[in-house]
Amino acid sequence: MKYYTKQHHYYCGIDLHTKKMYVCIMNQSAEIVYHKNHIADPENLMSVIKPYIEDIVICVECIFTWYWIADFCEEHTIPFILGHAYYMKAISGAKTKNDKIDSQKIAALLRGGMIPMAYVYPQRMRATRDMFRRRIYFVRRRADLLSHIQNTNTQYHFDSIKKGIMSLTESYKSELLERFSDPVLKLMISTDINIIDSLTHQISKIEYQAMKSARHFDPLSLMLLKTIPGIGDVLALTILYEINDINRFSRVQNFASYCRVVKCQRESGGKQFGSKNTKIGNPILKWAFSEAAVHFSRYCPEFTQKLNKMQNKFGNGKTFSITAHKLARTVFYMLKKRKPFDVKTFCNEKTAKQVSLASN
Repeated sequence: MKYYTKQHHYYCGIDLHTKKMYVCIMNQSAEIVYHKNHIADPENLMSVIKPYIEDIVICVECIFTWYWIADFCEEHTIPFILGHAYYMKAISGAKTKNDKIDSQKIAALLRGGMIPMAYVYPQRMRATRDMFRRRIYFVRRRADLLSHIQNTNTQYHFDSIKKGIMSLTESYKSELLERFSDPVLKLMISTDINIIDSLTHQISKIEYQAMKSARHFDPLSLMLLKTIPGIGDVLALTILYEINDINRFSRVQNFASYCRVVKCQRESGGKQFGSKNTKIGNPILKWAFSEAAVHFSRYCPEFTQKLNKMQNKFGNGKTFSITAHKLARTVFYMLKKRKPFDVKTFCNEKTAKQVSLASN
């Protein structure tokens, strides 16, 4: 975890909400020079910080409404710090908590160099990244509906559904509906099919627009990721947009932790206390590398023999977790060194053992 330690004349802590913001400005001597509640908009923020704008830093806790303050600070060349909400225990764990106290604590932590920093994603790429995230949501909803059709078919003990359920062509839809003689069941399945069609259409539109917007984003990195068997345009761009700049990770361990592909060990006095805080990190990258591990095992024939050995030893779940971890490490070094995927290095027994130990 990184902390902001630069010195300024004034430190501005904002407890931000959708419509309101409580602003606390503190000087280097820890004296509060301003402490009031305001309507959350750029004009009010500018009127508050204008007397101190020559040397001030602004900090807000990471919630979903932080975009406009980051853009405001970028426009006026004001240092902006995004506090990592989970690590700011001085706020969430306090006995007494309200907006006034929280804003003061943010300013005090900022002044003391104790603000845990979250990554401020660049404005120019934010919309495309959010569009890729929205695509994942729609894909999951479509998968839920497909599972519901399969479960209903099994529930009424009909013949197994063919593997081509994802395509749902007109002839296949008719075949599915003919299985259900009950008009209520037929309506339910028909509704699922109609929503799946709509989601498929919207997903295609999102993918087209995302590819159009992402066309000029780091084409070399995109080409490098696509050298990994099983990773195509959409999955590669999802990974790249979530990472943005690989150089913000100094070590491969930091990157693997951010991708949630390693367990968090807790140890004290030589004793281990299991693993907690497994949801700290980027859930989209966790999903992306899990998907990549499944596709990689299908499309990389050189990995088949090693995959079978790992499945016999660890079982399917742990095997794919190890593969996802190793793919994340591989992507880190590929993007750092600007080199394509090398299957021989990936299948090396020594590196496989290291990844296995880290995943335990």
